[in-house]
Amino acid sequence: MVTTYNTVNIEGLTIFYREAGSQRNPTILLLHGFPSSSFMFRNLIDALSDKFHLIAPDYPGFGHSSFPEASQFSYTFASYATTIEKFTQAVKVDRYTLYLQDYGAPIGLRLAQMHPERVTALIIQNGNAYEEGLSSEWEPIKAYWREPTPANRDRLRAWLNPDGIRLQYVAGLPEAHIPMFSPDTWTLDWSFLIRPGNIDVQLDLFRDYRTNVALYPEFQKFFRTYRLPTLIAWGKYDPFFTVAGAEAYRNDLPDAELHLLDAGHFALETHVSQIAGLIRDFLETNIMGGCGLCSVGHGSMRWKTICHALNKIRNWKRLLMASPGWKGRCGARTVGICSFPTFR
Repeated sequence: MVTTYNTVNIEGLTIFYREAGSQRNPTILLLHGFPSSSFMFRNLIDALSDKFHLIAPDYPGFGHSSFPEASQFSYTFASYATTIEKFTQAVKVDRYTLYLQDYGAPIGLRLAQMHPERVTALIIQNGNAYEEGLSSEWEPIKAYWREPTPANRDRLRAWLNPDGIRLQYVAGLPEAHIPMFSPDTWTLDWSFLIRPGNIDVQLDLFRDYRTNVALYPEFQKFFRTYRLPTLIAWGKYDPFFTVAGAEAYRNDLPDAELHLLDAGHFALETHVSQIAGLIRDFLETNIMGGCGLCSVGHGSMRWKTICHALNKIRNWKRLLMASPGWKGRCGARTVGICSFPTFR
């Protein structure tokens, strides 16, 4: 399917997004990390758009979206989550699987907390939600959290130059992997970061990341409460987010499917075919299989309409599973995703 390149106005901000695939198919909302943009998903979109509807926005200050001055937009993760929530409304996407990488994890999980009834599944690719996932590379940022002095802020500028941006892609990898990366990635990222004022925006976001860590217990409670089908595809050479962080998800999501890849932080640059295959199998099993009546886009429109209407009710999954007289036609695993209840 052809990828289109679009913009939508969100309260005066121009939000750029890539989109491909039929809107009748299950939607995957792709949320990018630092220092990238929706560009990081270009190959994954091509690989999956035959069976899925994929949509990938750029956050304000990233990629091709607006870059307002800090006096006009609050560069915080809370603001990004609010902007993406309004973006989903503007593009009329009300049910989606979340793909979370790096910054996309706290942004997407904040979004999921706002509207848990909209989230069908989680795909987590080197996106952290556990303190044990923060490697020692975070120590300079943690120092800035503890003491937000000009000196501690300036120390972080060493990450925000062409060499530092390149290391976001290749740090921690075996030498044999590095020729697999196109320099187009970090070159494009740097071309956006050098816009006047953007380095300071990134430093502000480094500081604000502490608010995500403070929310980790709430994110973990969300996992336990909703028990969404979860696929974890994690580059094991990531020097920023550790394998321990990937494994920690299973403390709260014991049924999560975990794959440790021979890859780094930006695993899609080297392992897109493998990740696309994992996603296809995972969603076909957990989302598209469904109850046989609607299969979320593959069966009777009548059943699809009924199921989707039911699933717009907040906490439907919890209410349904708490009632002794009701069950999903396809069993508890997919209740709250696409199951039409039947009395037993």
